[in-house]
This record gives sequence, structure tokens and C-alpha cells, in this order.
Amino acid sequence: MKDNLNELLPLCDEDGNITGAATRGECHNGSRLMHPVVHLHVFNSKGELYLQKRPDWKDIQPGKWDTAVGGHVDLGENVEQALRREVEEEIGIKDYTPERIKVYVYDSVRERELVFVHKTVYDGEICPTKELDGGRFWPIADIKANIGKGIFTPNFEQEFQQVFA
Repeated sequence: MKDNLNELLPLCDEDGNITGAATRGECHNGSRLMHPVVHLHVFNSKGELYLQKRPDWKDIQPGKWDTAVGGHVDLGENVEQALRREVEEEIGIKDYTPERIKVYVYDSVRERELVFVHKTVYDGEICPTKELDGGRFWPIADIKANIGKGIFTPNFEQEFQQVFA
């Protein structure tokens, strides 16, 4: 399995207005074409945070721990539709109530994203799909103790520190 670098993604401005389209490969090749993405942070009632393990075949940050759900908004989709689709595709849950908590621009050497951040509390079964290399709930203290040690994606670390720490 590998990412489809020819998949068309919408391009957007900082207000989320769609301005065009480009391939995943073009968006991730250092062009820094801004494209919208969704994130969902999944907490359980004990206050632990579920993180996914990125598979080694991913084109960005393979093998690192990351936000429970993260994915691109597809052409023709709105943020809510993309969130529902990505959550089901990655961790197999349908019955949850997302709360939008932040929208920000994430810049890296390879890409630029408009990130729509959501959170939810969920105590049901989570079934990571083949898109992931598994996942588990982490106590917040364990996350804080491992920040900066190279096991989390830089995007997750930045977002976690801005939103939850």
C-alpha cells in the first residue's frame, strides 16, 4: 500500500475558500500549496488521548505516532463530510460528536495545510484500519514526557502543545 500521489486535492486560502486543485504529489513536494485537512483528537473518559501509528509506507512522517485521525478534504467535500469519512476510514467509528476547537495554518518544509482541529470523547471500540499501523490510548503525562524525542510527528507535537498542554 502507498499514497496516491496523483489524487487531486483542493487548494484553499487561509479563510478556507477553495482556490483550485493540485495533486497530492504537488502539495507534498515542497511547493507549499495550501490544502485543507481535518484532525480529530479522540479522548476516553479517563482523559487519555488515542494516537495512531503511521505506517512505514506513508509519504509524510512514516512510522511516527500522530493524531487519532488526520486526512485531506477531498475535492467537492466540506470539512464535516471529510471528518466523518476520515474517521470511519481510519478508526472505524461512526457514533461520536465532534467539537471544532481550532483552525490554523501548519507550515513545514514539504507542505502547507489549513488544519481544522476537532476533539471528541469516545469510550467505544476503536478498530484501526489498514490505513494505519495500529493505535492506542496514551496518558497525557506519557505524551508530555515524550515530546521532542522523535516518536511523534512534528505536526502532532505542535498541535498538542498549542491546544492541550
